[in-house]
Amino acid sequence: PCSARLQGEVAAFTAALRTLVNNPQFSDVMFVVGQEQQKVFAHRCVLACRCQAFRGMLSQAAVSSQDSSSSIPPQGPFILGNVQPEVFLAVIEFLYTNSVTLNSHIALEVLTSSVEYGLQDLCKLCVKFIKDTLSVEQVCEALQAAVTYGQVDLQQHCLAFIEGCTAAVVQTQGFHELSDVVLARVLRSDRLAMDELDLVQAVREWAHVSSAVLERPVPEVAALPVRELRLPLLAPSELVTLESYNQQDLLIPVENIAAAWRAHALRKGSGVPSRLCRPRRGTRPRDHHRHLEPHAK
Repeated sequence: PCSARLQGEVAAFTAALRTLVNNPQFSDVMFVVGQEQQKVFAHRCVLACRCQAFRGMLSQAAVSSQDSSSSIPPQGPFILGNVQPEVFLAVIEFLYTNSVTLNSHIALEVLTSSVEYGLQDLCKLCVKFIKDTLSVEQVCEALQAAVTYGQVDLQQHCLAFIEGCTAAVVQTQGFHELSDVVLARVLRSDRLAMDELDLVQAVREWAHVSSAVLERPVPEVAALPVRELRLPLLAPSELVTLESYNQQDLLIPVENIAAAWRAHALRKGSGVPSRLCRPRRGTRPRDHHRHLEPHAK
């Protein structure tokens, strides 16, 4: 006999399931979410079939309920204090409808939740939204998340964005909250639209903020990013000023400054990694750069 699988109207099906999102009627599990302790109602069968993480959580609760000492019955409430209700509801919406309603305030947190819950399709939707709506104020936070969660495509997109408006980005709060690893990655770029002297100052400001937050000395928190500063590109007068500032916070190791002076004295980048002698897109030309070019090649 002939057989076929025919599909009805997808939009109508999705709309019907959307009515079940956070609907207490017929629900059999409840979550208490965020500091607001907002109640969110759901259906065990939907969560379990759509998400392995929820399946494990609900299965464990069912097993534990057989133990009289368990304080969480199979229907909950499950306490999720570290997630915003709006973020959790976005995850629930996706599980029910395979679509999600995002805005710029929650997109990164929904991305975080999608990784934690192993929801790859939701993760892709979040990445697409973040890329499409990226702004100067949010790009560093997005880059940090992209590195943390291994989203290579988003990393590249954020770096390209930063390269296009570097001077504006380094003024943002997000820039000052970057980890040392991510900041070092940014500073490896040849296409930053900012002069090296200004980048040194930006790293100094970042280091002082990080030092205060982490309660660690400036040289310690800045060790990794400072390696990427291209000091041989600075003119002698700029190096003198840099040494003066450096006496106050010891941001840059003395040997790094000495290597820059040696490059001037020898008229080549001898003993300096070639990448540190290569002008960036935003580097202002200096007379001595012509001596560094053969070394850079």
